[in-house]
Amino acid sequence: MSNDYKFQGWMGLDSSSADGNMKWQSYEPKPFQETDVDIKITHCGICGSDLHTLRSGWKPTIYPCCVGHEIIGHAVKVGEKAEGGIKVGDRIGVGAQSLSCLKPECEECSSGIENHCQIGNVNTFDDKYPDGSKSYGGYADYWRGPSHFVFKIPEQITSEDAAPMLCGGITVYSPLKRNGCGPGKKVGIVGLGGLGHFGVLYAKALGADKIVAISRKASKKEDALKLGANEYIATDDDPEWAQHHASSLDLIVSTVSSPDMPLEQYLQLLRTHGVFIQVGAPEDKMPAFNAFSLIAKGVKLGGSAIGSPAEIREMLDVTVKKNVKPWINSRPLKDANQAVKDMRAGKARYRYVLINEAHTK
Repeated sequence: MSNDYKFQGWMGLDSSSADGNMKWQSYEPKPFQETDVDIKITHCGICGSDLHTLRSGWKPTIYPCCVGHEIIGHAVKVGEKAEGGIKVGDRIGVGAQSLSCLKPECEECSSGIENHCQIGNVNTFDDKYPDGSKSYGGYADYWRGPSHFVFKIPEQITSEDAAPMLCGGITVYSPLKRNGCGPGKKVGIVGLGGLGHFGVLYAKALGADKIVAISRKASKKEDALKLGANEYIATDDDPEWAQHHASSLDLIVSTVSSPDMPLEQYLQLLRTHGVFIQVGAPEDKMPAFNAFSLIAKGVKLGGSAIGSPAEIREMLDVTVKKNVKPWINSRPLKDANQAVKDMRAGKARYRYVLINEAHTK
């Protein structure tokens, strides 16, 4: 394939870009290294992280930025030192992380949890590589980055389905698997959005005895049950929901990003020695809670960040074996601004994926 291609995409120039004001323009990718690959992008999922970044919600964004870290496409350039056996033409993808230090003295990288690297972690967009060049995401025609965090996509998974798995899917798969989700376990998923719907799907795929979806309104109950939940708690409909369902769950994964979430009541749902894992990331502080919510039953409160490359490959294998099928709304890349606005309005059911129609014909 020819290497005569341009890097261009939807760029956020300031915080108003989150209101659907991204501009299509060219940009300069990182210098190509022999450990890198170039991807001709066909699909890119829209993640809540995209909105937080476009509006500088978590921290000041390095404008101009191109968001999108659920990228699927085909390899068009592969460095001589690229990992993973990737060849030109392969269908591959990249998620929210594009680099870690990978040094043998790094405790995290050397033990296979590169996603928690504290030395050289580089996000797929709105970050800087060690040489000072910027990282740009997948609302674009092409992506360039290190091969260590690029994955071959199994032929049994469509590109539309695979894209959101690379952030949304792994963000819930990893804490479910690491905290023992499986036969004999009763699992709660807080929030039924893009992340939460993956939580229900993967809790079912991992064989949990019981899955309880928890949301404010009853409007998503039917969807939750179709996805695989056994029960549904609509917290707005029952003032005493925490008492009625107390000590019923072994593990809760919370996907919501509200600083006003009823954390203390969620903790009441845990059985003795239960575990609560937060993956949603509010732009404000987490709500306060009484220490005895942890002490009385010896429960644990923790967090989780995406997943390691090994976990992503494992998740893709489980996806194939258990026929995991996310609920996807496809949108043309040319309509990215409207799709971002619709995402902010909560219209996705349950994950938007941008299709680069110029590259899928």
